[in-house]
Amino acid sequence: MAGYPGKHPGRPRLIVMNTQFFAWRKSRYSAPDGHCVEAGQASGGTIGVRDTKFHGNGPTLEFTRDEWRSLLRKIRADCS
Repeated sequence: MAGYPGKHPGRPRLIVMNTQFFAWRKSRYSAPDGHCVEAGQASGGTIGVRDTKFHGNGPTLEFTRDEWRSLLRKIRADCS
């Protein structure tokens, strides 16, 4: 499970260039002024999320598939 095992379960890990993500996709809910996020996938199946304003040079949050699904469910529930 991604996160801080035993210390802060369920919190995403901050990746420091050791996980390679591919197929980055920008959110379709992105603001036209450039305030948006992208999600990509790693070969191990984890999902990376980053802020596009850093042009790939900023921090990336890494989620397991279960954590990602849970996050999306929570966001969708809060928006309805």
